[in-house]
Amino acid sequence: MRDKTQTNSAGPGDRLIRAGVLVFFAGAVATLVTVAPLFFGSRPFPTYMFGLSMLMGVGFLIAAAGVLRAIAAGRRQARGASR
Repeated sequence: MRDKTQTNSAGPGDRLIRAGVLVFFAGAVATLVTVAPLFFGSRPFPTYMFGLSMLMGVGFLIAAAGVLRAIAAGRRQARGASR
């Protein structure tokens, strides 16, 4: 039996994964910007920049939620196909 989904269609959780990746990379850039003054000997950035570095963890959690949602949808689909 052939799967009826298109190759370019977004499955459950795909948007969460993409959003999580974007937030993660924004946090990674903020981390690099925050750590850069340590290497160049300049004045450190304000405290809120350290808070922006936490976006890496937030992005990881968002992407993990998308993966778990995709897994749950796949299990539901498999359970429905076996009945």
